Amino acid sequence: MAPPAETARRATSWRRPKRRRASAGLRKVGKVVMKEKLREFLSKNSDFLKACGIGVACVLVLIGIILFITRGAHLDLPGQVLKVRTAALDDDNSVAMIDFRVSNTSDYPAVVRTVRVYAEDKNGNRLEGQVIADPDAQRVFDGVPLLGQKYNHSLIVRDKIPGRATLDRMNGATFTVPDAKLQERKRFVISIEEIDGKIFEIGEVK
Repeated sequence: MAPPAETARRATSWRRPKRRRASAGLRKVGKVVMKEKLREFLSKNSDFLKACGIGVACVLVLIGIILFITRGAHLDLPGQVLKVRTAALDDDNSVAMIDFRVSNTSDYPAVVRTVRVYAEDKNGNRLEGQVIADPDAQRVFDGVPLLGQKYNHSLIVRDKIPGRATLDRMNGATFTVPDAKLQERKRFVISIEEIDGKIFEIGEVK
């Protein structure tokens, strides 16, 4: 005959599966009840849910219309560098002439406040050049034949870029570093500040 403790353990081991079966049965019943409640809720509130869906769709359409109407009110001056020419002025100074294209994607003109030219190295450090005035740029071209010809006017202070227009411009700058240093650059950057204070940059892609 088995000891009382062993008999108790056997009785317990037989009862445990019944608890698990009961728990599984309750979970199934709970899932059925939840599905029924969800189906009942959807059935009773179908009109309300349809109205909410139509309302959300109307709001999205209205937002799209507003963005479409006001798309021309946002000022942006994207562009690209077309050509870069550099030359040494002496052992410690150099010059860069940068031809670029700039577009005004808005409906109203952009007025230029300042134009700056940067040489950016591989670490992201920038050296600002001394921008050459447009009349002086022609003299630099005449004095440094290696630069070739001047094809475009410079973008200068108070220049206007009409709405929905694209312009080709050339800006030159001198740098207090040898030309070899400029050749090691990551890129040149043309920085245009608009009269309202917004700054737009056009970077060289090498």
